[in-house]
Amino acid sequence: MSRDGQLFICLATVLVAVGTVMAHSASMTSRPSDKDEAHLTKHVVYLGVGLVVATAAALMPPGVWLKAAPWLFAATIILLVAVLIPGLGAEVNGARRWLRFGPVSVQPSEIAKLTLPLLIGRLAVARSNELHRWLNGTVPVVWPAGIVLPLVLLEPDLGTTLFLAAGAAALLFLAGWPLRNFAFGVVLALPALAAIVIAQPYQLRRLTGFIAAWTEPGSAPYQVRQALITLGSGGVTGTGVGRGWQKLSFLPEANTDFVFAVIGEEMGLFGTLGLLATWCAFFVVGLRVLRNAHSNRFAFLCGTTLLVQLVGQAFVNMAIVTALLPPKGIALPLVSYGGSNLVTSLAAIGMVLSLSRAGHEPELVST
Repeated sequence: MSRDGQLFICLATVLVAVGTVMAHSASMTSRPSDKDEAHLTKHVVYLGVGLVVATAAALMPPGVWLKAAPWLFAATIILLVAVLIPGLGAEVNGARRWLRFGPVSVQPSEIAKLTLPLLIGRLAVARSNELHRWLNGTVPVVWPAGIVLPLVLLEPDLGTTLFLAAGAAALLFLAGWPLRNFAFGVVLALPALAAIVIAQPYQLRRLTGFIAAWTEPGSAPYQVRQALITLGSGGVTGTGVGRGWQKLSFLPEANTDFVFAVIGEEMGLFGTLGLLATWCAFFVVGLRVLRNAHSNRFAFLCGTTLLVQLVGQAFVNMAIVTALLPPKGIALPLVSYGGSNLVTSLAAIGMVLSLSRAGHEPELVST
């Protein structure tokens, strides 16, 4: 393995280590009990599963992803349909996003973050010479997104739908899709997005709450206000790991969506900037790791998209916590407590390492 590959793994290890410590710290309650230790145990189990999956993915020959893309995508569609069926999908707060098998929960939309880029990447390589055309080039490439996005939106999960759409757009950009097509696509998507937001009152409240956070802080959503208070409470150096107060029933979702705020309180400005710098270094080194894949278009497109998605999700999470984006439940990859997101994030890292070895393997030239 190259030095860049080793450094890439080291940076991922740092993020995972910070995540393990902070997932435990943020899970503490005002009345310590065995439940606090249970959260740590579950996180370690998820981490163990994720490391096995990541190792297996990293050891896979790069060509496997090209051949398996349609089958992995088909399996994802089956899971996305299953989660919408009453009795199969678990309903939480009016949303069906999980399949539960005893104590194990699986979120199919997280798996789509891996399989959708693979199939679109395969199709984009096959249609590379016609990608600038709509009917002969674009439509035959983006049809997988046309299936996945509505299914995720029906859960409903607007945030993940937009994230998957952004990932597909990033791959198309890397594949050379003309900018005029992006502009046309945005023009078509904006009315539909506005209609969805208006039709769902809670989505509209999130948007108005985001605006209120900057115009009338006192009327901002409780979660946003508590996140900002938590971040500010840490000052420059923080209160110390495990010594934060806001997580004790004040900050909702402290160990999942808003763990970055807990890091700000317990590790201070130094901790948040350090985490931000680690993610930036992870991205830069990841791009260097993928340099060897430039000669293999499929590997380059998919590997870079997976890396962009992973780092992009981290920055979106931090932007939400700091009120730079409207509030939305989205985990901080490798750091937040959880199962599906942690496992798929580690799997994405393994896939990037696998695809980085593509070298001069033969390309797919036709469907």
